[in-house]
Amino acid sequence: VGKSSPIQVGVATHWVKVFASSSTLFAQKNDGTVWGVGSTYSGIMGVGSSEGSPVQVGALNTWLLPSAGDASSYVVKNDGGLWSWGSNTSGQLGDGTVVTQSSPTQVGTLTNWAAAAGGHNYAVARKTDGSLWSWGLGTGGELGNSVKTTISSPVQIGALTDWGKIACGYNHTLVLKTDGSLWSWGINNVAALGDGTYVSKSSPIQLGSGTYWIDIATGINTSFAIKNDGTVWGAGDASDGQFGGGTTSSPMQVGSLTNWEEISAGAYFSVALKTNKELWTWGYNTYGQLGDGGIINKGSPVQIGVLTNWLKISAGASHAHAIKSDGTLWAWGYTSAGQLGD
Repeated sequence: VGKSSPIQVGVATHWVKVFASSSTLFAQKNDGTVWGVGSTYSGIMGVGSSEGSPVQVGALNTWLLPSAGDASSYVVKNDGGLWSWGSNTSGQLGDGTVVTQSSPTQVGTLTNWAAAAGGHNYAVARKTDGSLWSWGLGTGGELGNSVKTTISSPVQIGALTDWGKIACGYNHTLVLKTDGSLWSWGINNVAALGDGTYVSKSSPIQLGSGTYWIDIATGINTSFAIKNDGTVWGAGDASDGQFGGGTTSSPMQVGSLTNWEEISAGAYFSVALKTNKELWTWGYNTYGQLGDGGIINKGSPVQIGVLTNWLKISAGASHAHAIKSDGTLWAWGYTSAGQLGD
């Protein structure tokens, strides 16, 4: 069951942030509350049962930025505290245990967290001082701390303090530094690290020497990044049209356009915004996750409608969500657990 074109989620016009995970959606209202819809497998949504319409996660309105991994969720509060809930089989909640939590639980007592991202049973987070931390499943080098082991509490990745945006795929991570350089680590069986090899890495490696990258996104076995010239590049598995060709171990340009602004990657497809706020997609489309009204895979970007008022985007495994400039929330793609919120 799915929707191959964007549909509005309710009639509200108060949405400001959106984040989709494998089979859930998290969205934030302008009053600071966070709402979830979709699967509650292992407590990922923070409520007791799967929901087809958005329900509030907890009662607080002090959240800053929701994020989610494969079956775990993370959020930073406006006081700098980091909270998590959901599956914890490998310590991916970071609370020092392997006990699943169905409601938000604080990660330690520190209040200097700035952002967090989750992969498959692991997480990576940045502190306000620019340092980078990780925890959870690390047997394949997912934690980036050079030690291939599983850890249930945050450990620092190196000693540098110039890290920026984080994007976690299934078992690899892509990170921007504040100087615009691009780094990756983790399992590299399908060349998702983009370093020209198929060799996994257990600590961060720089991709090229350029310092011109401005946005990043990761799929299951793919990595994407946008340069400051507006071009978008991808590496990894592209067997379903993720960026127009087969597997590539080094970044290749997606199309030839030069006005890309933001990108989000699902399992095997991507959603992107242009600088004029047009919405575009490409890749796998069996469940209508491209939102173009069909179910045919696309190896190059296609525009969704003709509107130029899209503001925020996020791709889940096989579904996607977007917020328009009027504050309305829209969804399309696979809806096995009600994750479209319709």
